[in-house]
Amino acid sequence: MSLPPGFLDELRDRLTLSAVVGRKVVWDRRKTNAAKGDFWAPCPFHHEKTPSFHVDDRKGFYYCFGCHAKGDAITFVKDTENVPFIEAVEMLAREAGMAMPEQRHDPAAAERQDRLARLADVMEEAVQLFGLGFRSAAGQPARDYAAGRGMTAETLKRFEIGYAPDSRSHLTGAFRQKGMLDEAVDAGLLIRPEDGGAPYDRFRGRLMFPIRDARGRCVAFGGRALAPNAQAKYLNSPETALFHKGRILYNIGPAREAAGRGAALVVAEGYMDVIALAAAGFEAAVAPLGTAITEEQLQLLWKLAAEPVIALDGDQAGIRAAERLIDLALPQVAPGRSLRFCVLPEGRDPDELIRAEGPSAMRRAIEASRPLVDMLWQREASAGPLDTPEHWAGLDQRLKAALARIGDVSVRNHYDAALRARRNELLRARGPAGAFSRGPERDRFAVKGGRGRIKPARPMAATKQSDLARTGVRGAVAEARIREAGILLIACHNLGALGPVEHALEEMTVRTAEFVPLREAVLAAMAGDTDLAAAARSRGAADPFDLLTRVPQARAHPLARPGQPASRVAEVLAEAIALHQAALAHEVEITEARRDLDAAEGEDWTWRVRQAGHQLQEAARLATAAAPSEQEETVSEIQRMLDNPAYKAKKR
Repeated sequence: MSLPPGFLDELRDRLTLSAVVGRKVVWDRRKTNAAKGDFWAPCPFHHEKTPSFHVDDRKGFYYCFGCHAKGDAITFVKDTENVPFIEAVEMLAREAGMAMPEQRHDPAAAERQDRLARLADVMEEAVQLFGLGFRSAAGQPARDYAAGRGMTAETLKRFEIGYAPDSRSHLTGAFRQKGMLDEAVDAGLLIRPEDGGAPYDRFRGRLMFPIRDARGRCVAFGGRALAPNAQAKYLNSPETALFHKGRILYNIGPAREAAGRGAALVVAEGYMDVIALAAAGFEAAVAPLGTAITEEQLQLLWKLAAEPVIALDGDQAGIRAAERLIDLALPQVAPGRSLRFCVLPEGRDPDELIRAEGPSAMRRAIEASRPLVDMLWQREASAGPLDTPEHWAGLDQRLKAALARIGDVSVRNHYDAALRARRNELLRARGPAGAFSRGPERDRFAVKGGRGRIKPARPMAATKQSDLARTGVRGAVAEARIREAGILLIACHNLGALGPVEHALEEMTVRTAEFVPLREAVLAAMAGDTDLAAAARSRGAADPFDLLTRVPQARAHPLARPGQPASRVAEVLAEAIALHQAALAHEVEITEARRDLDAAEGEDWTWRVRQAGHQLQEAARLATAAAPSEQEETVSEIQRMLDNPAYKAKKR
């Protein structure tokens, strides 16, 4: 719906933001000054204990100095109630006593709306008729089945469970009397033969599950056959003007409300799984409608929760469904948007697990759910054997292809690091000598001198940990401190120029503990609600300029003073932050290489030194942010390893 100009402005003017927010928070009396329209409370978005959530009634905006949530009354209702924008507007309009604007008159659009309303009425009538069928004498098989599946009277009422008697005219007769046969056919409840014969019931002899959309309208039905020899165990409504099965989820409305209250969003495979989960206390449970999750359903899930839990059966079909979903999700993952996978034990589904072991077993399974990156690694690493160099190269190729599908650069880089770590760990576990061996005897011998003389390999004395792992740690920490101090000092002097780099500054890794509150103070001062010194004091930090200028290299930077050109400040900071992040990534590479060396024994030692050298060279090539001192230190470390007497003895 398009809104006329000025409608939202009038809506905001009629409402007091503190009154809207006050329904969800408790104001802090010490910091709040209601007379000035200045309100403080613990943030409702990240459940903190300290009052860092600020509402400014004069400006009509809120801002959290902890999680950086910000917006106006509409944004607040949309996020806290977990509803779309237009629904948030409707809720606030009712509160403000404003009528939602009428859409411009369009005869065709009006006819479509009227037709949809008639179809919705027919569907609600069907809910009632199926309910009567369930309670009738003919519904005894359905009641017996429901009781056998553990459905209580409360559950039956909550999910409006019904029964379609094994008759071709249960609904047909009722809708013929009401003069609604055409609408019932259009709604998918009746089937009209192609030869023009009389319509008849689509659902017969089935337990019926009404499917409601997010607005609460019944748009379709799912039917579970009670006869053991039925051709189809489950039958869903066909696509209609009301119903598009790839764009809706079973139990979407109640699940949206529960997810908005913080409940974990659990995605199961079927109706009975959702009903069992909800009855066991997992209120935010949904299911696709008899098909694999579609792209539209995935987007809908992410509107409800940042990281839905996919609860799949623990059989091969469940695993294949998870693998298909991985490919669907990878191009769309982003910060705050991913998936977790709960693969249930022994091939059970959620309904079976809850009935056999109770809700606590399901809760443990959900808590043990695995992130998307784990499932991706498992799929690619188990796709074939890893007993030859060619097979390992094939794994590398598969991982590279998977990474290429990730659109968000930051997420792709983190996936790259995580997958590389898993690959290296698996390679270390197998060992370089045994990974491609022909048999167990290969590991007991080493070829010496390249002349084919085979003798038992003797372990060599390992290089001391202090010689390897601790090398360069102090230098790396000092370099990071200098970089961070320079970035923050420039930012402190030029708050007005930070708009283009605000997000980068928020995402920047700050390793120096005493600088963390300073970064938060800078972001708070950017919002304009307080000055830098006050923001720093409220976070228990020292005076920013006093602390940062203690780092000589930081205060020597030409932009580390007030009044600098805004465009130049933004350009320099963007580059400096990017280089800082790259330097930290370089250190990760070095740590990986050192760990390789520390784990080496016997004949592995030479191979480990060579591989570590390759890794360090690659890290140095990629991490252009690494300071020269770090690069030189890395080279020196490799040289010390090569000069180690144990290594020289082995070489001889």
